[in-house]
Amino acid sequence: MTTATGFWKSRQAVGGWLLGVAVVILAMITIGGLTRLTGSGLSITEWDPIMGAIPPLNHAQWLEAFHKYQQIPQYTLENRGMTLEGFKAIFWWEWAHRFLGRLLGFVFFVPFVWFAAVGAIKRSDWPRMLLLFLLGGLQGLIGWWMVASGLEVRVSVSQYRLAIHLGTALLLLVAMIWIALEYLKGSNGGSVSDKDRGDARRGYAFAALVYVQMLLGALVAGLHAGLVYNTWPDMNGRIFPENAFFHAPWWINFFENDGLAQFDHRIGAYVVAGFAAYVYAKGIKLTGAAKTSAKLVAVITTVQVGLGIATLLLMVPEHLAAAHQVTAALLLSASVWHAFELKHRA
Repeated sequence: MTTATGFWKSRQAVGGWLLGVAVVILAMITIGGLTRLTGSGLSITEWDPIMGAIPPLNHAQWLEAFHKYQQIPQYTLENRGMTLEGFKAIFWWEWAHRFLGRLLGFVFFVPFVWFAAVGAIKRSDWPRMLLLFLLGGLQGLIGWWMVASGLEVRVSVSQYRLAIHLGTALLLLVAMIWIALEYLKGSNGGSVSDKDRGDARRGYAFAALVYVQMLLGALVAGLHAGLVYNTWPDMNGRIFPENAFFHAPWWINFFENDGLAQFDHRIGAYVVAGFAAYVYAKGIKLTGAAKTSAKLVAVITTVQVGLGIATLLLMVPEHLAAAHQVTAALLLSASVWHAFELKHRA
């Protein structure tokens, strides 16, 4: 029987810690989505990793922060006349998002030092743990790079940088969950049949598809493409968006044309839903966690499709759009779990 002291030196404790870090990343994705939806992402116009953790503490400091915001295009072109109280409302969303980023670094690095010192994390695993820490730091840099794109000319951030920022966060989430499962469950350690390899490839493919669909969603968000063609299953009576290839060269429209970006995201949703049905049909024949995770994939996919349609028809209300984003992250998490179970089936 493992004692309390012994538990905190065990692989199970490491796995639980990594899942806890994954929860913080999910919270960051959720707050990040709300920050974008409320137009708050450009409210803090400087990047100060240390002192930036301290918000304005008095009226003079609030006025100084507000004055800096008043110099950027988003204020002069969209929010001119905003009150100080209105500025505070958007400031706190962005501050909370950045604060979670700082907290993430703390809740990863400090326990890592402990687990490494007591031997719960073997020396051979230190490099990939440090790589995760560096990836988290890189995510902070990418976040500022994204914000900087909206401070001089644009009134919002670049959709490309938004997609990269989200994509990096999702890679970090996937890595945390996968390594956590390795610590919690290990692997069968035996030979793998051709059928098992095929099952594992199915799991990887579905997780990759969900990841790509989320990046398409980031392009939609960055282009505010959810505010056009707010009908379903048609697009204002059309099958294909009007003027889909207006920009030259033609291929740039997949990233710059709001109607085509929404169309791509719709098609991606149909593909994900169809693949999820296939995952369920195959997974229901399995046993144990592989079967359970397949069921979870099917349930979350169904909820996600419903949220996506409702978000579109209601012209992207903040609460639905935020729920749509966090449910997508949950679907990615479930798909990673399913892929892991397929790979490590006994």
